[in-house]
Amino acid sequence: MAKQKKQPRPKAETPKGFRDYFGPEVTERAEMLQQIARVYHLYGFEALESSAVETVEALGKFLPDVDRPNEGVFAWQEDSEGDKPGDWLALRYDLTAPLARVYAQHRNDLPTPYRRYAMGPVWRNEKPGPGRFRQFYQCDADTVGAPSVAADAEICAMLSDTLEQVGIPRGDYIVRVNNRKVLNGVLEVMGLEEGEQRDAVLRTIDKFDKVGEEGVRELLGKGRLDASGAYIDGVGLSDEQAGPVLAFLTSKSDSAAQTLDNLRDAVGDSAIGLEGVQELETIAELLAAQGYGPDRVEIDPSVVRGLGYYTGPVFEAELTFEIFDEKGRKRQFGSVAGGGRYDDLVKRFTGQAVPATGVSIGVDRLLAALCEKGRIGGAVEGPVVVTVMDRDRMADYQDMVGELRRAGIRAEVYLGNPKNFGNQMKYADRRGSPIAVIEGGDEKERGVVQIKDLILGAKIAENATLEEWKERPSQFEVPRAQLVEKVREILDGQGS
Repeated sequence: MAKQKKQPRPKAETPKGFRDYFGPEVTERAEMLQQIARVYHLYGFEALESSAVETVEALGKFLPDVDRPNEGVFAWQEDSEGDKPGDWLALRYDLTAPLARVYAQHRNDLPTPYRRYAMGPVWRNEKPGPGRFRQFYQCDADTVGAPSVAADAEICAMLSDTLEQVGIPRGDYIVRVNNRKVLNGVLEVMGLEEGEQRDAVLRTIDKFDKVGEEGVRELLGKGRLDASGAYIDGVGLSDEQAGPVLAFLTSKSDSAAQTLDNLRDAVGDSAIGLEGVQELETIAELLAAQGYGPDRVEIDPSVVRGLGYYTGPVFEAELTFEIFDEKGRKRQFGSVAGGGRYDDLVKRFTGQAVPATGVSIGVDRLLAALCEKGRIGGAVEGPVVVTVMDRDRMADYQDMVGELRRAGIRAEVYLGNPKNFGNQMKYADRRGSPIAVIEGGDEKERGVVQIKDLILGAKIAENATLEEWKERPSQFEVPRAQLVEKVREILDGQGS
């Protein structure tokens, strides 16, 4: 009889493009989401938690910035029922497409406008890269059913408040605002109809932040050599035809008034373009009236990402402080949030245009930014560890830990093998525990406990002399009844 092949053991590794998050990271993200939710709630937005799975039909064209239908998502087909093929389902790739479905489905029961916020993971079946994962958190707020640009201005103000709430100080960020209607006016002045050439111009505009004014000029014309030496064919416009696009992209000036004047020149007599400039002017006025000046929110026509998707105002929050990359070069952190007006999304379901505007914050990028600033990323304090000196007295130790927890102090009993006390101390060290509580048979008889300040103990062990060690003891003997009081006193001292 042939010997059965041994089943190979599965590899213990994370799938490509995914990662595991441990204690401190999970805690920091949860705290950030709570802070963001507080701001959204303050502005009158209601929480919505929709399914992580949608029908492919409801999700529509995947990834608004990627021209490849039926790709970019994790999708599967349900089993067929009789002659009827099963539905195609997919994990959501953002939180906006599910909102459109929810609003269309429940619109008769929802207030208009409907203001909702949503937080949670989204999934994209894309090639992973450094800092680019296939699962990541988004944090969205949207207003559906409000045609007024006051709704867009409110989102910009809320985005500014949110960044400050989570620890990005004023001066370290800017919310930049543009408008798709202005670009439509520019394209109209250029005489470009809907079609391939117009799409090529939009794709070229999208490269402005990478290649700059001269690069866009070349790409709109005959083409250019890229950094690798490869030649990229241009759109084939004359310098005169390309002029309005370049005037639009470079119209930002020192004052909002001058920027708006430059944009009026760029759109000429285009009605849609002038309407877009007027909307930007209104947004600037509404924000200024609430105290959101150009140090927090500014009109900036160079914001072009997403212009193919949005139908009106577009906004992006950029962090302006410098960081050092892995090669020691200075660079700016860049964008952590984006959004805009998308008036056509709900129409797919209802046939009627429904105005909508919203913003999405990239939580993982924002966490990385706060880590760079040193605002988070320190060791998260572990629990107070109650050591086990006598395994037959586990009830006594559980009594102590219960008392600490009832007082709001994070605590646990050591549940490993208690034979080796050194291992218990090593465990406390690995947990980042601030304090260890010790009660052997002798302490039990005398009605006392030993409380060891592990933070101070580590500092003394590093550099204290014998005299200093005697003056600053890191272990205290207190009556059992004073356990909580002494632990709290030490914890307060460690926090100072």
